[in-house]
Amino acid sequence: MNIDKEDRKDANQELGITAEDIKLTDIFSLEFLQKFQDAFSNAVGVAGLTTDKNGVPVTQGSNFTDFCMKLSRESKEGLRRCMESDAFGGAESARTGKPAVYYCGSGLMDFGAPIMLNGVQIGSILGGQVLPSAPEKEKFIQIAKEIDVNPDEFIEAVNKIKIVPEEQLRAAADLLFIVTNEISKMGYQRLVLKKIVEKLGDSVTDMMATIEELTATATNVNEHQEKLNKEIINVNETILQINKFSNSIETLAGQSKLLGLNASIEAARAGEFGRGFGIVAKEIQKMASGSHDAVENIKQFTSHISDSVSDTIKLSDSTLQITRQQEEAMKGVVDFIDEIVTMTETINNLSVQQGLKI
Repeated sequence: MNIDKEDRKDANQELGITAEDIKLTDIFSLEFLQKFQDAFSNAVGVAGLTTDKNGVPVTQGSNFTDFCMKLSRESKEGLRRCMESDAFGGAESARTGKPAVYYCGSGLMDFGAPIMLNGVQIGSILGGQVLPSAPEKEKFIQIAKEIDVNPDEFIEAVNKIKIVPEEQLRAAADLLFIVTNEISKMGYQRLVLKKIVEKLGDSVTDMMATIEELTATATNVNEHQEKLNKEIINVNETILQINKFSNSIETLAGQSKLLGLNASIEAARAGEFGRGFGIVAKEIQKMASGSHDAVENIKQFTSHISDSVSDTIKLSDSTLQITRQQEEAMKGVVDFIDEIVTMTETINNLSVQQGLKI
């Protein structure tokens, strides 16, 4: 079957999939996101947290420091600053479509790496909670006073913060951005494959229903054809009956000729008395009566022929309608097959992009 590729719709539109409507969890399982985030956090030595496109966390935090969890976020003002910083990181990465490195309200260095899909942000990975160099004691004492926490505990906690040069943190954020976006493409392709498989299943189901319909209509065609054959047989039998009555008419006609001859002979013999004419007249009357009956029978059988022909025409029309239904059903099968072929090629293209062989 030849299919013009230029006439095919885009697979995403055909399946009703757009990046704007896709959620982060549509292409990533929460289990995978958590494991990936934990592995990255442990490898690089930074805290990590994954959020959806609205900034709502979808994972548990990885390697969050006591400085943040037990001090900054336990303070009302500190929590406000932290949430404000998280919102800024997500917004800035969404605005630029690239990782953003910044300082949080409690003085630590953080980053936000957007998870993009076809140019649309579907989530973010936030992280950091590090310092680029040794902490300035006076600066953090002042922050402790601003967020109303114990300065000594604050300084003790900040001294445990890991030192990561800003250049290294930016490189880690860039790497995370590249990896997550490549993985998101793979996840998106798996989503498309899943939708295609579902569509294929629906198409095959519809095709099977159509085939069943064809089977049922084919049975009807056979039944109608059998009735048609019986009607044709009836027509033939009617014709035979007509032939029989035609023979009867011919016999009566022969008798009429013979009686006419006999009447002439009798008339010659009787002379003017013509008694034989009375007998002939009676026989002729009988003959006429028989001829009349024969004609009436012919009319009845002619009517039967007309009825049989009408029934035959009706059955032919019904057969034609069923044939048309079969034709439409077959077109449906062709369309289903065409759709399956199209989606199969899409699956093949996606599998090639993923380096898989299906």
